[in-house]
Amino acid sequence: MLKKNIIPLSISDGERDQAKFAQNLGACFERYGFAVISDHGIAPAIINDAFDRTRRFFALPEAVKKHHLVAGGGGQRGYTPFGVETAKGSARADLKEFWHVGRQLPVGHRFTSLMPSNLHVTEITDFDAATYRLYAAMDELGLRLLSSIARYLGLAAEFFSNVSEGNSILRLLHYPPVSATAQGVRAGAHEDINVITLLLGAEEAGLQLLDRDGRWLDINPPPDCVVVNIGDMLQRLTNAVLPSTTHRVINPTPQRTAHPRYSMPFFQHFAPDFVIETLSSCISTQRPNRYPVAITADGYLQERLAEIKLI
Repeated sequence: MLKKNIIPLSISDGERDQAKFAQNLGACFERYGFAVISDHGIAPAIINDAFDRTRRFFALPEAVKKHHLVAGGGGQRGYTPFGVETAKGSARADLKEFWHVGRQLPVGHRFTSLMPSNLHVTEITDFDAATYRLYAAMDELGLRLLSSIARYLGLAAEFFSNVSEGNSILRLLHYPPVSATAQGVRAGAHEDINVITLLLGAEEAGLQLLDRDGRWLDINPPPDCVVVNIGDMLQRLTNAVLPSTTHRVINPTPQRTAHPRYSMPFFQHFAPDFVIETLSSCISTQRPNRYPVAITADGYLQERLAEIKLI
């Protein structure tokens, strides 16, 4: 196991030199599947308010939290209890519980049947507003980063603009204290389903990525940074030019077992009807098409939700 400090990239620098930032960002993703972004522009108050509501929600009695569980909903909105989500191929469930906030759609929107409404938390003042403020800020940041990714791939800067209607999810995560004899880990080794993931809360130790040589690297971002990683949808689109890297959250050291861990990943998705079809520019004799069968974003999502035992 190694400690790895991926050098943060300033998105403010990207505004001054878009081509250079896109090159640096894309190269980091090609190497690790991960990047660390500084100067991201999300106001500290927005982040702190969402973290505060997150901590208060998970401190509620279990019976109250379970009132917000949607039976048969695949965990797409509302509460998912501890010990439910299971990494693909794992025999043990993760040691975590979480809440999902999704996109608010206007009445009559064409994706209403595919993107359920958010659940309301009346037990905590301003929970809905505070968490959706963060959702909107993360969505905007993701679009900016995807514009740079598009430039790196030689595409039009607006190529990924359809994610503005994507089935994106803000996950409020709680990893409770872990006993020394706990079975399983906080989050088993997995890859993300979506396009890109933006993560707040990685300053607390535990996040690791699996490097090319088979060794696990600790991800230790500086304060006030966002960790970003490639998801399977973008890997599929780019024929693995941008890899969806296996990662996990390990259990804490003996000195930290009594401490909970909180984080807030934002899983950015394509619009449900977007067809994920390998970019021709990412196919060559040396890199044959690994994903010859096209699939819609929603079709792929449903396949993967079944694999991780949410549906």
